[in-house]
Amino acid sequence: MKKYPMSERYDKSWIELNWMGPNPLWLLEELCSHLDLREGMKVLDMGCGKGLTSVFLAREYGVTVFANDLWISATENLSRFEEAKVADRVFPLRAEAHALPYAEGFFDAAVSIDSYHYYGAGESYFPDIFSKLVKPGGQFGIVVPGLKKEYDKGYPDTLEKLWIPELFTLHSKTWWRALWEKTGLCEVTACRDIDDTKAVWRPWADWSLEHFERVFGVAEGGDFDDKLLDADVDGDIALVVMAARKI
Repeated sequence: MKKYPMSERYDKSWIELNWMGPNPLWLLEELCSHLDLREGMKVLDMGCGKGLTSVFLAREYGVTVFANDLWISATENLSRFEEAKVADRVFPLRAEAHALPYAEGFFDAAVSIDSYHYYGAGESYFPDIFSKLVKPGGQFGIVVPGLKKEYDKGYPDTLEKLWIPELFTLHSKTWWRALWEKTGLCEVTACRDIDDTKAVWRPWADWSLEHFERVFGVAEGGDFDDKLLDADVDGDIALVVMAARKI
């Protein structure tokens, strides 16, 4: 598997204590190789979860981060940012993706790691909401779980038994590129699948088998990622990285 040297500087136990899906620092480091982030920029970290990516952005790039999530409280995230000594540069907020409290054109960049597909797969979200958050010439970047190609029924036969409604938000890199490009509001500067998706995804799946119920307090779901990866015998699952610049 590709190495992520910046992410390797972070304590593994800290990551496993706070992650909510495949290693978000690996995904973010992959995305940031396609962005031009500089000290002093204002960056929206949309769907930040427990704030691992927000800490990474502040530490590694010197940007000011607005850490937005719906599921995790701002107070809880503030405690993590204080412990990480980045609370002067990372500001936690709790807001739903369609009711964001930010001014239009406020951000130099808006990124989302492993969450954009939950709210941004509709036709209108990028043009009506997400694109307006960033100033002209600003940057966008997302990493989302997806598929290597589109299927008429939405999924490959190998995954039919596991396909639940929320997985219909999984699409190919070609589909995601078209969704943004057709708006005429941005230029897509990178759109690709992460190499060796299963190797990147597997550590989270293995951890979930052992710890999911204890950490998240629900009995079901801890084995889902393991089953999904095992069922994907044809390698149809992808992790899609896309970056763009606002026109």
